[in-house]
Amino acid sequence: MNGILMTHALNSLGFAKPPSETRVVVAMSGGVDSSVVAAELAREGYDVVGVTLQLYDHGAALAKKGACCAGIDIHDARRVAEEMGFPHYVLDYENIFKETVIDEFADSYLAGATPVPCIRCNERVKFKDLLATARDLDADCMATGHYIQRMDGKHGAELHAAADATRDQSYFLFPTTQEQLEFLRFPLGHLKSKAETRELAVKHGLAVADKPDSQDICFVPDGNYAALIEKLRPEAASPGDIVDMDGNVLARHAGVIHYTIGQRRGLGIGGLANPLYVVKLDADRREVVVGPKEALTTRIVAVREINWLGDEPFESRKAWHMAVKVRSTRPPRSAILRPLSATTAEVELLTPEEGVSPGQACVFYEEDGSRIFGGGWIWRGY
Repeated sequence: MNGILMTHALNSLGFAKPPSETRVVVAMSGGVDSSVVAAELAREGYDVVGVTLQLYDHGAALAKKGACCAGIDIHDARRVAEEMGFPHYVLDYENIFKETVIDEFADSYLAGATPVPCIRCNERVKFKDLLATARDLDADCMATGHYIQRMDGKHGAELHAAADATRDQSYFLFPTTQEQLEFLRFPLGHLKSKAETRELAVKHGLAVADKPDSQDICFVPDGNYAALIEKLRPEAASPGDIVDMDGNVLARHAGVIHYTIGQRRGLGIGGLANPLYVVKLDADRREVVVGPKEALTTRIVAVREINWLGDEPFESRKAWHMAVKVRSTRPPRSAILRPLSATTAEVELLTPEEGVSPGQACVFYEEDGSRIFGGGWIWRGY
């Protein structure tokens, strides 16, 4: 073989070597998505290592089957690994999760914001600490069950929306850095529907094939955010006034944590000709400010902590014409991004949006395509 250079075609994960020589750590939540990823890769012959994170107390977790990383889900992930014949590890990240996700979630609510803890979990736990663990295990890459696509571009890996718009999770993954993106793989992003994922689970004989999707934030399995925050921060239940936009007191409340921007029901204000909505939460004054629906409209959004995934530096232009999402449940809308620094910007929504809230994310999308250019955190809107 002297003088002959042996080459391998790229495998399905993009490496020029056989699957058996490619180690991939799979982040396994115990749900059907990550279980299918692990099973598919194992069946293709990859050197799969499954890792599940214990993020909070097992006793509390066992009370809810559908919550990510709960006790029953750790068991389900372990069972998939046993069935498919690859090693599986459970890592105790409880302290890290509390410090970097749960505590900030409580503090943000107390400050009158509407936080998105799933984004912080991806940013600070899964794609930071877990990814570092994957590297320590000499993995070539880390794979997850997220519905998003990673594509190779002229300047490196690019982030693209999932083929199935109804499952797309790009809003929750905007903080993914370029370095992380080079290491990550998302094998489900090209699927056209969740039904395809479940069909693959059946094909592999996985017991989780018909397991329901998680609907709630994993550490708030009953959806009662206020009760959790009151437990973590007893002062959060301090009563205060419900006031109109002129400061007139209309009623009393039992704590700003019980309210969100845009809320209409449960205000306890009767005898009104026109409905009122929560338009602002003033945690310092312990006031819930209410007003007419038109007061919810926002055209200018101030964004900070921007993670930029563009090919050119963010500040290389005075303005970027893009589409943005200001809530996970809304489609991208046309906007103009005006950089103020490498990590801050003013975003002008060409069509004003209702209910824009501090603490939510503003994610940047290609106007007529699928690429995600990053995003940032909303801290003010007007």
